[in-house]
Amino acid sequence: MRIRLPPSGVGRGPRRLLRALVALTLLTTSYGCRADLVPPGAPTPWPTGSARHWRWQWQLTGPLDTTVEADVFLLDPVRATAAETTALRARGRRLVCRVAVGSYAGTDPDADRYPAAVRGATGPRPGTSWVDVRRWDALEPILADRLRLCRGKGFGAVAVADADGYAHRTGGDFDDQLAFNRRVAGLARALDLSPGLLGDTAQVAALEPDFDFAVDEECVRLGRCAKLLPFVDAGKPVFHVEYTGDPADFCVTTLGYGLVSIRKDRELDAWRAACPAAPGPDPTPDRK
Repeated sequence: MRIRLPPSGVGRGPRRLLRALVALTLLTTSYGCRADLVPPGAPTPWPTGSARHWRWQWQLTGPLDTTVEADVFLLDPVRATAAETTALRARGRRLVCRVAVGSYAGTDPDADRYPAAVRGATGPRPGTSWVDVRRWDALEPILADRLRLCRGKGFGAVAVADADGYAHRTGGDFDDQLAFNRRVAGLARALDLSPGLLGDTAQVAALEPDFDFAVDEECVRLGRCAKLLPFVDAGKPVFHVEYTGDPADFCVTTLGYGLVSIRKDRELDAWRAACPAAPGPDPTPDRK
């Protein structure tokens, strides 16, 4: 389903009213007829008929709220406890761990395992550094243990983060990054984890066949939601977050693209405002 908005010349009042009415209609139809979704497994299955129906939560800071009405939880595998993941699994929630594969932080429990030769320039967050993705021999055992931590705590999927270091000129070019990201996806599958791509929008078209889902930040604000269509067209879920803006505005846009969107604070604590899931056919025939 693609929603066409009126041209920019239309008055702000009518546009806002139209957005509100469309959002209200989607909310009513989607939750009124929403079917139960597939329980989690390892690796987590993502039936194509359910791609636009997942409700999701992303929390990396603060006390974990396991009562949020979401089907999918994207969490920090170090901070999340086995008791918390067990409680979520008991309620049929899908668990996705966020693992930084292209960077490391000095505060990471395994920071001392990173040889100086693979450490690069200042990374995407304070206290982090990019790594040289060409050094798979050094990085593979470290990443394998990070993924094993996820499986040990009951996660069935992994969102690989900081997978675009090439764009910051830190060890490797576009092709080196593609090769590295595909190796990470293969490693995840070997450890019974469903791989998802977090960010790296410029390589989505090339990497879609290697990953089962995508996670995007601020494609509306940055004007790049169309770049995520390879995942949508393949029937794979795209979990999207905006940190600014009114959900009554951006939800209409992202529902039109087939994304599953929420509004979060940048701290990624428990608070969230979710967009309604897209209305559509009962996903039951795609269940495994």
